[in-house]
Amino acid sequence: MRHRYLTADVFTDRIFGGNQLAVFPDGRGLRTEQMQRAAREFNFSETVFVLPAESKAHARRLRIFTPGAEVPFAGHPTIGAAFVLASLGEIPLEGEWTRFVLEEGAGPVPVAVRARGGRPVAAQLTAPRPPAFGPPPPARADLAAMLSLEVSDLLDEPDGPQRVSCGLPFLFIPLRDRGAVGRARLRRDTWERVLASWWSPHAYVFAFDPEGRGHDLRARMFAPAVGVAEDPATGSAATALAACLAVRDPRRDGALRFIIEQGFEMGRPSLLEAEADKRNGAVAAIRVGGASVLVSEGTMEIP
Repeated sequence: MRHRYLTADVFTDRIFGGNQLAVFPDGRGLRTEQMQRAAREFNFSETVFVLPAESKAHARRLRIFTPGAEVPFAGHPTIGAAFVLASLGEIPLEGEWTRFVLEEGAGPVPVAVRARGGRPVAAQLTAPRPPAFGPPPPARADLAAMLSLEVSDLLDEPDGPQRVSCGLPFLFIPLRDRGAVGRARLRRDTWERVLASWWSPHAYVFAFDPEGRGHDLRARMFAPAVGVAEDPATGSAATALAACLAVRDPRRDGALRFIIEQGFEMGRPSLLEAEADKRNGAVAAIRVGGASVLVSEGTMEIP
């Protein structure tokens, strides 16, 4: 049977940038193994299948697949699916901002689509879960070897590696500069020894040394555990990173905002806008958003 799909580039305002996403706007009738095979055929970081919501209060339910596994939450499929559904008119626009809730494995995810001239241009999600912090990270020497870097390339405490989840766990590894971010090369054999069986197998490196004016961080993300050697833009990681940076920030109240560069080393420059609200020293809310553009439309035979 043939199933309609659209592709979009997410976290970019221009075609052939950002992170590629395949969206099946009607995933009814497809079994889990069929969805996984379709995701493997696209071989994008993620493919999303849209289904009717289980709650009448929510707009749709999403199932999200990497080439290797289904994941309970991911940022660029959430934002991209919201944008695609609004572009198709399946989510009616209500002015500059249209707000609704998408169901995912990690729980309900509030989203907002921004329109300009009656057309959607961007979307933003709110983290489905408060930040959770994992066990102590592996030794810096092991992480440096895993990334083909020197130990001196990694920041030490109190600014060293951190482990956070807002629905999907990540290990954040702060590096000293953009050069170190660019030199990082994941050694699969060392990753299997150091991180593959740890609390999170996903390694996210970043530095406060961006390329663009007005940006805040340069980042890369490696996720071989789910079949993604490197991801051009990772919204779920940006969500958890905003929580990590907010916790480390001495301010007790206010809104913190970060613009993250990712995918530049892959030739798919992406910009992710992350926000964290703090109240009385605690992280109260986290949001991540960015622009999207439609790229293609077609049908796939999925036996």
